[in-house]
Amino acid sequence: MGAGTSPADPAPAGRAADEPREPDERDGTTGTAKSASPDPAATDTDTATSTAAKDTDTATDGAATVGRPRRSRRFPRFTRDTARPEGGGRAASGDAPAPARQWPLLTVLGAAGLGLLIVVLDPFDQAFRIGTILIGGALISGAVLRWVVPSVGMLAVRSRFTDLVTYGLMGTLIVLLALVAQPAPWLDVPILEDAVRFTIR
Repeated sequence: MGAGTSPADPAPAGRAADEPREPDERDGTTGTAKSASPDPAATDTDTATSTAAKDTDTATDGAATVGRPRRSRRFPRFTRDTARPEGGGRAASGDAPAPARQWPLLTVLGAAGLGLLIVVLDPFDQAFRIGTILIGGALISGAVLRWVVPSVGMLAVRSRFTDLVTYGLMGTLIVLLALVAQPAPWLDVPILEDAVRFTIR
């Protein structure tokens, strides 16, 4: 016994490890008390496995957090990309050829191109007026397609309301200008005549 210790005091941890063990523990054979305690090697292996699993889960969660930045509800300072407008998806399935997927835009462009061709070639009387009306009708048909068809492809430029107003207003103005064009207008608008007279005077 060392100084300052009594027989009633429990032995320190270091001395307990230095004291000789029982014969069954020294031989490595398992006794009753030994079988009740878990195997240290198995315990260490289980601990290492659970620690590695926790580290893997933590690394996976960290990678997922890094890979998916948190989205903010504030508007970005710089615009890096543009969102697809409402109804801007394919007008046909992905298996269809490219012209079929963009048939609304091709329809409007085809009608407007035909009107321009008629105006340029002037193959018959009143060709200018008919070609211009065809161009305005193409824009009006684009507005109707934008309103009726759920997905119009590249015909969708902005929101549905903005496209409707833009296509419809431009088409209507072009048709009205074609109808009131001189000489021999097809539509007489007294207000326009008064405005022209007032402007000329």
